[in-house]
Amino acid sequence: MQQFVRFELRQQQFLTGHFYTSWESAMFWVLLLLMAWAGVLASCTLLLRAAAMASVPAPAPPDGGAGAARSPDELNLYEAAYLAGGPRRVAELTLLSMQRGRRLLLAHTGWATVVDPVGRDPHERSVLGAFGPDGQAPVAAVRSAAARDEAVRALADRLDAAGLALPAAARSGVAGGVRAVRRAAALVAALAAAALCVPADGATAAVILCWFALPLLLTLGCLAIARFETYPYSAWASPAGQRLLVALDRERAEGDSLTAVALRGARVLADPALRAALA
Repeated sequence: MQQFVRFELRQQQFLTGHFYTSWESAMFWVLLLLMAWAGVLASCTLLLRAAAMASVPAPAPPDGGAGAARSPDELNLYEAAYLAGGPRRVAELTLLSMQRGRRLLLAHTGWATVVDPVGRDPHERSVLGAFGPDGQAPVAAVRSAAARDEAVRALADRLDAAGLALPAAARSGVAGGVRAVRRAAALVAALAAAALCVPADGATAAVILCWFALPLLLTLGCLAIARFETYPYSAWASPAGQRLLVALDRERAEGDSLTAVALRGARVLADPALRAALA
């Protein structure tokens, strides 16, 4: 009788320990899944909030010259370049404009040489000011100096005041939201890998992967929405500025190489030497 009682006790202890072990292993990957969902929901909320703030139209300037009322023809190439690609695009457009006017030589080796040392506007003067006394400098150094010049900052302030450019706070908020969602996607993948390394009674690897695929799909969908809704044309232009860029692209980009560069960047250049110079 005593042996039978001992046997029953050992059996109950075994079953109880096995139950708790199974429950703990099962709960471990569920906890990892909950952590993944928490990270995804927090990052997606941050991105959507930043995108909503960026999509709010800017208030009309006091002088009544609202950017939404402007026509595409009222945008000069520097303004279009900034709205489409930011300060770097403005510097590239200036370099190419000066090269086309034979005031600057851009070599495929990545060096630029001054031909005419007289700048016709503040952007050209900022480019010329980046050269040394011998009139030669690497294209990358000239482009970086021109992109940081006061002329580009004044251009950005003017477009921001007109409601055509996104304020710096809106750009940084959206960019931070996108980075957060990307980190959340990496976190989901890492937690899914950790969950697969833990034995889980009653749940196969396929089941675990299916559960983790849900938050991963949410992050990818959120990034896709941010790509096509927040940046329908440019990360620098406001909704009003984006509409002007789309109209300008439709009207003038096919017939003017500089307009095409302002809107799409140096990749549209037909000359491989110029593309190599700006690479």
